[in-house]
Amino acid sequence: MNNTSTPAAFKNYINGQWQSALIPATFESYNPAHPTVSVGTFPESTTQDVELAVDAAKTAFPNWKATPAPKRGELFFKLANYIQTQKEAWAREMATEMGKPYTEALGDVQEAIEMATFMGGEGRRLHGFQTPSEFPNKWLMAIRQPVGVCGIITPWNFPIAVPSWKLFPAIIAGNTVVFKPAEQSPLMGQRMVEAFDAVGFPAGVINLVQGNEVAGKALVNHPDIGLISFTGSTATGTWIATRCAEQHKLCALELGGKNACIVWEDANVNLAIEGLLWGAFGTAGQRCTATSRLIVHRSVKKAVVEGLLAKIPTLHIGDPSIVETQVGPLIDADAIAKVERMVATAVNQGAIVLCGGKRFTEAPLNEGFYFQPTILDNVLPSMEIAQEEVFGPVLSVITVGSLDEAIAIANGVRYGLSAAVYSQDVGWALGVVERLDAGLTYINAPTIGAETHVPFGGVKQSGNGHREASNLVLDTYTQWKTISIETTPTLRKAQMD
Repeated sequence: MNNTSTPAAFKNYINGQWQSALIPATFESYNPAHPTVSVGTFPESTTQDVELAVDAAKTAFPNWKATPAPKRGELFFKLANYIQTQKEAWAREMATEMGKPYTEALGDVQEAIEMATFMGGEGRRLHGFQTPSEFPNKWLMAIRQPVGVCGIITPWNFPIAVPSWKLFPAIIAGNTVVFKPAEQSPLMGQRMVEAFDAVGFPAGVINLVQGNEVAGKALVNHPDIGLISFTGSTATGTWIATRCAEQHKLCALELGGKNACIVWEDANVNLAIEGLLWGAFGTAGQRCTATSRLIVHRSVKKAVVEGLLAKIPTLHIGDPSIVETQVGPLIDADAIAKVERMVATAVNQGAIVLCGGKRFTEAPLNEGFYFQPTILDNVLPSMEIAQEEVFGPVLSVITVGSLDEAIAIANGVRYGLSAAVYSQDVGWALGVVERLDAGLTYINAPTIGAETHVPFGGVKQSGNGHREASNLVLDTYTQWKTISIETTPTLRKAQMD
């Protein structure tokens, strides 16, 4: 971070060396709480820089693949220890660069520590399997093989955690990678790669290219990239999926969400209120799993809404670098303009603003991209605000009287990432989550809160079926190879014999 007129300058990382872009263009990253403050300047990489990075990864791949997986895992244990030493410093920089409150940023980094430890262990568990053959004296087995060079494109809202979900399993599986972090959080991408460098990963195993969509498109279109892993908008994911299909290239997509929380008539109302506050307004609503819709039984609506309205004024909204801050700014001017437009459209369609509804206009928050925590009532399921991802601190209230109505509304969107239900009858709630079209479901907890050892991902337009985290993520970054071994000198023709 730099408050002077000469911000710190950073470079790409290719084949184990920090280097400037071939064409010396740069861009700056700014603090969303203080948008005139530059965090640093970064290379605006072009197709030529991506070409260098892919060549380095391609060259490094055979030796990395041949490195025994347990030995690869030992480096990940070192990586976890190194990130632990950087946890507080990275959290401070994350709060500055993308506006995540410091205490949340600590959790973001902690996820990477846990993922590094988890994937280090997977170095001894890259299991295949052996199975009986139809014939005697014949062996059948299947083993995992790495894909090759993987292109990793990550978002700004979890600038350490999400890269760890992708980079760590890709590399432990024997792949090499070219990593492009979001242009809104390039410093955290830099820090992540510095960690790999510090603990001794071989040159070319991980390569960093900073930049905008030019670099991203070059990665997607490069013929030597075997897999693209992307987290971001559904629109961009659709383009990536199309291009990968045209090239017969693998792709793993984690996309948007329009997540619902059902609060039922027997819910612990106080618990539900706390969960809704955290789910809707944590990270200022800038999570793909953020609670965007409150589907509430009419018998408890008054208690829930009044409880929320009483709690919102107590939220500490301010500079994310301050420990007490609970809600920080949105990422940039475009983000705040989008939230303003969606709220205005909802009001024009008949929604009622119960609180918030606009950006902060008084000092000191007017300096940054701060939007007031907002609750909208009288929202109909067909409204844009109830159908499309807001990515801001906006909670839409939809009132229901029956479970079938609640389920239909919860499932009545094109997304299917996360959903929650509050009820003191856990057996009943289990039946509800069975009916919800979501890859992540929670009972008596908010729609946010992933853990590294269980699968993360959605259905419908929230992704393309792949899962992040857990040992199942290895299915994304490996391909199965079947090995048949005959131990007799006679030709056998399988089913024809």
